[in-house]
Amino acid sequence: MKSKLSLIIAIIVAFAATSAATGVYAQGRTKVGTLRCNLAPTVGFIVASRQRLSCTYTPDDPWPPEIYIGHFTTVGLDIGAIKGGRMIWAVFAPFRRHYRGALAGTYVGATADVALGGGVGANALIGGSHRSIALQPLSVEATAGVDLTAGVTRLRLHWVR
Repeated sequence: MKSKLSLIIAIIVAFAATSAATGVYAQGRTKVGTLRCNLAPTVGFIVASRQRLSCTYTPDDPWPPEIYIGHFTTVGLDIGAIKGGRMIWAVFAPFRRHYRGALAGTYVGATADVALGGGVGANALIGGSHRSIALQPLSVEATAGVDLTAGVTRLRLHWVR
């Protein structure tokens, strides 16, 4: 019972911290769409990990969806293995105009993840086109496996189409 309570508290703290960090940065910006990513399986190597992902960006305006591929690199505590998962972010930008491929680039931010069987995590990231895009978690990461991660994450996104 005590371990379940600790897990719940860790999840709440991780989500609040990452949401607050990006929430401050997202002020003065407009929500322009949603980024949904599928995460590949990964194994943590204690101080670093790398995880591939494929994403679909759906603009809020009537533009066609865009496809991105990329990878997370996390530096910090990362112990365990996960089978993959899904993450959804709200995309904030200082402009309303649509630029195809605008999400391509490097993002940096805090990360926290706990998985024991099923798990959750959150990543608040800033970067993209001239470091002007903020990715704020809309729903927490759904993962399966055994993993504990806390640190700094770099996300590289490449526009496919």
